[in-house]
Amino acid sequence: MNLTNLRGTAATLALAATIALGYATTSQAQMQASGPQWTADGQLVLPTGYHQWVFLGSPLTPHALNDGKAGFPEYHNVYVHPVAFAAYQRTGRWPEGTILLKELQLTLDGRASDGSRVEASGRGFFPGARNGIDIAVKDTARFKDTNGWGFFNFGHHAPPYAKTAAAAPKAACAGCHAQNATADMVFSKFYAPILEAK
Repeated sequence: MNLTNLRGTAATLALAATIALGYATTSQAQMQASGPQWTADGQLVLPTGYHQWVFLGSPLTPHALNDGKAGFPEYHNVYVHPVAFAAYQRTGRWPEGTILLKELQLTLDGRASDGSRVEASGRGFFPGARNGIDIAVKDTARFKDTNGWGFFNFGHHAPPYAKTAAAAPKAACAGCHAQNATADMVFSKFYAPILEAK
């Protein structure tokens, strides 16, 4: 390789490194801007505009299919803020500051014994009123005792929801996620069609 080619290669590598560094810095700044906000006493502030975030999926475990005892008898409408989603698509890992927001949504009253009803599209389960918010935040420094994630409940009822929430005890949410989640405390298998889309 002659000196001219060597200089050209070095310049190209330097430019690529500068772009990568700038991109990483921008991503970190974007994560800080769109990531979790905390009160002085460490409570999580309920994000705004989350209905414009990336929608990951909506698992449903209605009472009618669980002997009337479903832990969460609503649709679980799960959203993630776009910056964290973009980072996940690049790396396959949730970055620090990720917010996964689950808004619960009741089903419309069922007419059949299994809780289903008939609408224009056929017999099934159909979404009704909003009914609560739970949030998971990735912060490995803040939540060392729960595998790097904190879990928050902003109320299981119709809006308005609480404006802030303290982290839930480990037994309330983190234990179940640690034992049952697909990877990194997230039930990602339920969101694979979106997470793995190209």
